[in-house]
Amino acid sequence: MKKLINSVDTLLDESLSGFAKAHADIVQFNAQPHFVKRLKPTAPNKVALISGGGSGHEPLHTGFVGFGMLDAACPGQVFTSPTPDQMLAASQAVENGGGVLFIVKNYAGDVMNFEIAAEMLDCPHETVLVCDDVSFPKTHSTGRRGVAGTLIVEKIIGAAAEAGADLTACKALGDRVNLVTASMGVALSSCTVPALGQPTFDIGDNEIEMGVGIHGERGRERIAIKSATEIVDYLAEIIDADLKPQQGQSALLHINGFGATPLMELHLIYELASRHWEKRGINICRSLVGNYTTSLDMAGCSITLSLLDEEMLRLWDAPVHTAALRWGC
Repeated sequence: MKKLINSVDTLLDESLSGFAKAHADIVQFNAQPHFVKRLKPTAPNKVALISGGGSGHEPLHTGFVGFGMLDAACPGQVFTSPTPDQMLAASQAVENGGGVLFIVKNYAGDVMNFEIAAEMLDCPHETVLVCDDVSFPKTHSTGRRGVAGTLIVEKIIGAAAEAGADLTACKALGDRVNLVTASMGVALSSCTVPALGQPTFDIGDNEIEMGVGIHGERGRERIAIKSATEIVDYLAEIIDADLKPQQGQSALLHINGFGATPLMELHLIYELASRHWEKRGINICRSLVGNYTTSLDMAGCSITLSLLDEEMLRLWDAPVHTAALRWGC
């Protein structure tokens, strides 16, 4: 293992401290317990949006704290859920009369700990559970995982909250975006968790893992490496079968890198995926390409398609100013 670290024990603290210093005009870092919050206080009666999860997925979630998105994010250790005391402290630090909305990826530890934190809150609160990974069937025992579609949910709810939508409206909007968002990924390599010191799974030079998760989990199927076009068609057809997009629908296409894939390859994947849906009459009217929901040093990417109505498109386009996503400000 070759990593730019001092020690496994200090990695997260030093990284978060550096992140906060690099973006001191946007965020503040609270060291005990760990959370990152907006530098400017939450506006009175605005819904406070809080998300979080294991570290190793940067810029998700700390990179999306700021105007138009999250009010706070709670980072756990690498691929480990944050604790309820982090979520409670973050909520108390940013709530200002509008209640708290938790945005939670569907992983058992995250769900359990956010539920515990919610039970301890003494203000109105709701939860949006993101489960956009269509590599699992809807009937899977633990439900579908929350992956790259989480960013889209956070951005759209964030704009609504900024515009004054109340807690009930933000919750309903988040659930609606989640229902029309589907993602699926492919890994060319595994990733190396610093505390483990070795790849989370072995994969041959001529193999790829289809339907991989963002924590170094094995996928739904291991196959021989194929051309980029064949890989895109494989992923897109599963997304099509789930979302069933209709001709003329407007959509956002998000190509997300897992941390070790060059932008040249990600833009190639975007070109092929956009062709796939444009041939089927889908109006790809918004795009996002880059490393946004990563898996440490994994090579590979995911494709996310969100079917957006006029309200969602307007909220996606609304100004945002965070460390990792910014426009219109």
